[in-house]
Amino acid sequence: MPKASTRSASAAPRPLDEKITINLGCVDLGQIDLLVQEGFYANRTDLIRTAIRNQLAAHAESVRQAAARKTLALGVLHVTREELETLKAAGQMLDIRVLGLATIEPAVTPELALATISSLTVLGALHASPAVKAALSQRVR
Repeated sequence: MPKASTRSASAAPRPLDEKITINLGCVDLGQIDLLVQEGFYANRTDLIRTAIRNQLAAHAESVRQAAARKTLALGVLHVTREELETLKAAGQMLDIRVLGLATIEPAVTPELALATISSLTVLGALHASPAVKAALSQRVR
């Protein structure tokens, strides 16, 4: 399986942030607004990101252990057309398991993806062409 990459920004573009939507009660939202107003945080997003990062830091060891137990690559995994063509020529299949970001380069065709990717588990985000995502939809775990 390709390894998770920690390449510098010059080697690969920085992954874009993913947008999420949450519902908060009025009291919680009011308290957030008060902390922003008092200067503890620049804005609501700053407080929410900080709170999430603090929780992730508090549970970092549990995340690390679970990722290892589930044999998940941690970080950014980039799959290229060349890698998949090499696997296809060798008659091998790839089981992609990543916690973070998995990207399948745009040059990968749905046919090549189907011929070389046996399963796909992504906890985080998957960036691939709509055609490749559709082709692999039955193999997503």
